[in-house]
Amino acid sequence: MSDIEADAETDAETGRLEDVTPDRHPVVLFDGVCNLCHGAIRFLVRHDRSGVFRFAPLDSSVGRALLDAYGLPTEDHDSFVLIDGDGAHRKSTAALRVARRLDPPWNLAWVLRVVPRRLRDVGYDLVAEYRYDVFGRKDACEVPEPEIRDRFLDRSLE
Repeated sequence: MSDIEADAETDAETGRLEDVTPDRHPVVLFDGVCNLCHGAIRFLVRHDRSGVFRFAPLDSSVGRALLDAYGLPTEDHDSFVLIDGDGAHRKSTAALRVARRLDPPWNLAWVLRVVPRRLRDVGYDLVAEYRYDVFGRKDACEVPEPEIRDRFLDRSLE
């Protein structure tokens, strides 16, 4: 790749992230074809009445740019990811950090952080491994409902 092509690619990545402010609006990256993940996003939207969280599929241009910016793999996703003011978080840690910012009583799940991460992640990995078998998958990411579309960072979903 030439220097000009590399600069253009960097500019494109930066452009995708110019409206992303994880310290103000943490970003949840999710598997766009997973039915369980879609259900989780609908749950988060319902229980985040203050509208703090933003969302993007892992495979979207925004998702890949964020994963790359935080040094995470951009292929073979086995977890949803939370990007917030403290960095990138995966698996059970991401789930608990999200729960902490939800409306009561869901924010009480934050107390589960006292369970060792390795043990929490075993349970998380088990669900992740069988999520398609149990919950199924879609052919493509759903288009969000108009009333919440502005919380999704990937404009290709519109």
